[in-house]
Amino acid sequence: MSTKDFTQWDQLKYRRRIETFGVDDGPVIASGPANEFDAICQPGELTDKGRQTTMALGERLRHLYVDQLQFMPKLIADSDMIYLRATPIPRALESVQQAFWGFYPPSARTADFPPPTIITRTPADETLFPNDASCRRFGQLSRAFAQRTAEIWNDTEDMQYLSKLISKYMPDEAKVAVDSRPRLSGIMDTINATDAHGPATKLPKDFYDSKARAIIDKIAVEEWFKGYTESAEYRMLGIGALLGDITSRMTGSVEKNGRDGLLEIGGSDGALGRGRGGETNTKLALSGCHDTTLAAALTSLGAFENEKWPPFTSHIAFELFKAKNATTSSRPTTPTLNQSALPKAQGWWSSLFGRTNPTTLSDAPQPDGIARKPLSELSSSQREELQGYYVRIRYNDKVMQVPACKAEGKHLDGDTTFCTLETFKGVVDKITPKNWKTACSSRLDAPAFPEKVEVAGYE
Repeated sequence: MSTKDFTQWDQLKYRRRIETFGVDDGPVIASGPANEFDAICQPGELTDKGRQTTMALGERLRHLYVDQLQFMPKLIADSDMIYLRATPIPRALESVQQAFWGFYPPSARTADFPPPTIITRTPADETLFPNDASCRRFGQLSRAFAQRTAEIWNDTEDMQYLSKLISKYMPDEAKVAVDSRPRLSGIMDTINATDAHGPATKLPKDFYDSKARAIIDKIAVEEWFKGYTESAEYRMLGIGALLGDITSRMTGSVEKNGRDGLLEIGGSDGALGRGRGGETNTKLALSGCHDTTLAAALTSLGAFENEKWPPFTSHIAFELFKAKNATTSSRPTTPTLNQSALPKAQGWWSSLFGRTNPTTLSDAPQPDGIARKPLSELSSSQREELQGYYVRIRYNDKVMQVPACKAEGKHLDGDTTFCTLETFKGVVDKITPKNWKTACSSRLDAPAFPEKVEVAGYE
C-alpha cells in the first residue's frame, strides 16, 4: 500500500481474532470448542471443513478438465481465460477462492502470475442467487409460494411428527411449522451444518432422526423451489438472468467475436490490462454461489425432479461441446467496438446501489451478434452457427436431463443428455428477462400464481 500506483496495491496481512462479551459484560476474545482463538468464523463465512471440501472440488475439476480431458492448460501465466465471480456473501467468495486454488495451485502457476480478477456485484444487481431482497416482484412470488406451502403442510401428520421430536427445543416449546420461528428451513440448515462438522457441534439426537430429516427436506424443497416448476415468471425473475448470462457466454464463444458476456470486464480492446481482468477467449467460468442458486437453475430447466436439497459443496457444470465436423465461425476473435462506445461512467450513487432507470443504459454498446439475442430473432445464418454444438449439465457429477432435449433432433445421436445448443438456448430464452430490474418492478398488482401450471424445461 506504500505505492501510489493503485494497480500495485495489496492487502495488509494480519491475524484476526473475534471479541465478544464476557461474564461481567466486559470484552473477551471469543474461542472455539477446543478453546482455540484463531480461525474463528463469523456468520456467513466458510468453515475449515468448507475450505477443505471446496479446495477438494477444485482439485477434482482439475483432474477432469486438465489431466483427463486436457481442455485447460496444466500451467497458466495469468487467469485471463478464466471468469471468476462470487456473490456478496463471504462464504461464496471464499468458496471460489478455494476452488480456484485447488484447480490451479501455486505449482500450476508461473512465478509472475498476477492476482486473478474476481467479479462481484452490488446487492441491487446480484443475479447469482434468487434475489428476493432486491427484486420486489420476485419477493412477492416467493412469499406467496412459501405461504402456500405452509397452508399445505402445517396441519399434517408429518408436521406433527416433527413437533413431537423437536418442539421441546423450540422457543416456548412452540410447534414446528413451515413458518414457525425459527422457520422449518432454518431448522434444516442448522441440522445439516451441525451434522457436517462432527461431534463438537452436534445437537440432541432427536434432530437427526432419519424420518424427520426426510420430511424436512421434502417440505423445504417444495417451499423454496416449487415456484420454478409452475411459473415462468418465477423462473425468469429468480434465476433467468443468470441462465441467460451462462448461455450468452456459450453462444458468444461459438460466435468468437469477443463478446462472450465479458466486454465490461476486459474492455473493448483489453484496455483493462492483461492479467488484470482483460479476459480473452474465456474457457472456464467459476462462480461462488449458493444451494438456492443450484436448485433454482436445475428446477427451471426441468432437471431437478425427485432431488433432495443440495448438500454442502454441491456444484453444477454447464459444459459446451463441439462436434468434430462442426464448422467454426469466421468472425473476428477480438471485439470491434472502440473504447468510446463503452458505457459512460456511473455516478457514485448508481455505482454503489445499481442503476434503477433502465434508460441510462442507452449509451451502452448494443449486441449485434447472437450472444444476447433470443433464438426467435436470429437469422437462418445465425442459427446455422449454432449447429454442431451441444450442452451437457452435470450436477455433483451426475448427468442431468433437460426435457426439451429428449425430442428427435434436439440432442446428440444416442444420448439425450447432450442437448443441442440451439435447443438449450431456446429453453433459456423463454425465461431470460430483457430487463431484469424493469421486470422486478412490474406486475406488482398481478396474481402470484399463474392460471395454469407453466411446465419448466421446454422451449
